[in-house]
Amino acid sequence: MSEVGNNSSNANGAQDAASRKRTILSVVVVLVLAPLTLWLSTQMGNVSYYVPSVLIVIYTMVPFFVSFESRKPGARELVMLAVMAALAVASRAAFFWLPNFKPMAGVIAIAGIALGAQSGFLVGSLSMFASNIIFGQGPWTPWQMFAYGLVGFVAGLLADHGIIPREKLSKGTLVALCCGAFVFMVLVVGPILDTSSVLTMLSTVNLEGAIPIYLAGLPVNASQGVATFLTLLLVCNPLLGMIARVKKKYGMGTYVAKAA
Repeated sequence: MSEVGNNSSNANGAQDAASRKRTILSVVVVLVLAPLTLWLSTQMGNVSYYVPSVLIVIYTMVPFFVSFESRKPGARELVMLAVMAALAVASRAAFFWLPNFKPMAGVIAIAGIALGAQSGFLVGSLSMFASNIIFGQGPWTPWQMFAYGLVGFVAGLLADHGIIPREKLSKGTLVALCCGAFVFMVLVVGPILDTSSVLTMLSTVNLEGAIPIYLAGLPVNASQGVATFLTLLLVCNPLLGMIARVKKKYGMGTYVAKAA
């Protein structure tokens, strides 16, 4: 019995160590590598926007595949990520006729909640890159990949640490999530994208030129925030329930960092 207990303790210790490694890698990717790549791309005007875009995709894959270091990747898990990315792309394309009103961020947030922070960032980045094949690639693409990847990452972190349940959100929790997502879109995602406009539109960055761009972006950011609010309010619980049933049916885990 003691041997079994020791083996169990060793397994838990190894799992905790792997979780910490994934957390560190994720923080490095989100807070260091991706922003640094975006900044360098603005300093090297002759570099194609595809270069930082591909680099961000590579960055996002590293923490995710670290979760497979002690086992073989499950095809079902990869398919689930692909399905969520495809759903995010479809949700953006379906509303092409309604400018600045896209449910995409809401779908990405749900992916992060259901599948974890690393997976959420991966879904956000890949779905934005893929959807821009429809809406147009450009210098804004890597900025969009980072901003929307951040949506999935933050939503996933909240779920990883037990702040948001992975299914069956109560009315109060759901409303709080919707309100928080609206604020995040207006105060974080929107300004990140506005910053890309500032850096690409102005030959000399200064307050006189930047302030009008940020102010002009406020209605757009608010519209995206409303779209995210409504998406989460209407489909968060149903979609989380479907993902939970699929994970249970096929024995799929959520490979995330444990709360401290």
